[in-house]
Amino acid sequence: MADSPLKKALGHIRVLDLTRVLAGPWCAQNLADLGADVIKIERPGAGDDTRHWGPPYLKDGEGRDTTEAAYYLAANRGKKSVTLDIATPAGQEIVRALARQSDVVLENYKVGQLKKYGLDYESLQREKPDLIYCSITGFGQNGPYAQRAGYDFIVQGMGGFMSVTGERDDLPGGGPQKAGVAISDLMTGMYATIAVMAALAHRDRTGAGQYIDMALLDVQVAMLANMNTNYLASGNPPTRWGNAHPNIVPYQTFATADGHIIVAVGNDGQYKKFVEAGGQPWLAVDERFATNPMRVRHRDTLVPLLADMVLTKSKQEWIDLLEAAGVPCGPINNLDEVFDNPQVQARGMRVDLPHPTGGMVKLVGSPIKMSATPPRYDAPPPLLGQHTQEVLGGLLGKSEAEIAALREKGVI
Repeated sequence: MADSPLKKALGHIRVLDLTRVLAGPWCAQNLADLGADVIKIERPGAGDDTRHWGPPYLKDGEGRDTTEAAYYLAANRGKKSVTLDIATPAGQEIVRALARQSDVVLENYKVGQLKKYGLDYESLQREKPDLIYCSITGFGQNGPYAQRAGYDFIVQGMGGFMSVTGERDDLPGGGPQKAGVAISDLMTGMYATIAVMAALAHRDRTGAGQYIDMALLDVQVAMLANMNTNYLASGNPPTRWGNAHPNIVPYQTFATADGHIIVAVGNDGQYKKFVEAGGQPWLAVDERFATNPMRVRHRDTLVPLLADMVLTKSKQEWIDLLEAAGVPCGPINNLDEVFDNPQVQARGMRVDLPHPTGGMVKLVGSPIKMSATPPRYDAPPPLLGQHTQEVLGGLLGKSEAEIAALREKGVI
């Protein structure tokens, strides 16, 4: 019963994954976690670029580095790896054969690149009319930038994210700052996942497939959310505030005696409790600081006083004091602390899977929690070409001799 497709939300779906690096693989991993059969096509001898983006690498049972980079492991769980040279006619025919037996094709090649191989949406849709085909690029399939290569870092800048991220320009260290992870890639993978599942729902009702055009720049612009509408409503572009808030004080990070905390005071009562917990009740009665509008006006005077106060206690002392007082707060944890956190552990956010070369591979679980069809962790990220024989022989019905001939010619 554990292996029944009915226990997998997408157990009836096959995905042909022609993507590499992060945005596309992130989408494909989401679909795999939800039960889809994902076949990842990789270049013979090299594979996905991220396989080589190390160190760090997965270690084997004796503590030695394997060839599996941690970056690659982050986005490729639950897939089958097939090595295939799609620049060859034989490789192209195999892709077409796999597409005919798939529900979804994902690709992140440059605009027009797959058309010369006969692997674009129009070509494959003629052979499988109900195919869902999702293209992921930096700038989309049309517009003056369509032919440009898209890189997450550049898109974070172009899409406005870095104009609102980073310390204030008038403070030390001020200036634009990228996010600590590739957010436009990751969010594009998430939006692509939503689009694919919406297209599958539409196909279930109508029998029709469709084309999905995802662009990193579109996603980066969209995800600025209220910053966008603040600008559109006022005509004034928002600026950087670092870890502070333009309208609330104190609502920022503070250094403690042994780390950092976040204090998110939402009203004057919480502010009073905050300074009382720090042994500085006078800061709540001083007319310059008694109300939030006054605190905002006098932030440059108040914040240094609060910073000195917070430095007198440890991170955990402050968390205990402020939680008891009902003041919103939280630690700034490193990843050691994140994975030691009892709430993170209770939510099952780390999963350990057996790996062919690494013994066990430690991965981060899906945040999706579903009562009937929860995410599945049936397989670790695959070795390069691990499933070539299985897929070509089992799914496409090729004989061992045919597969050996393809291997001899360098097609697989």
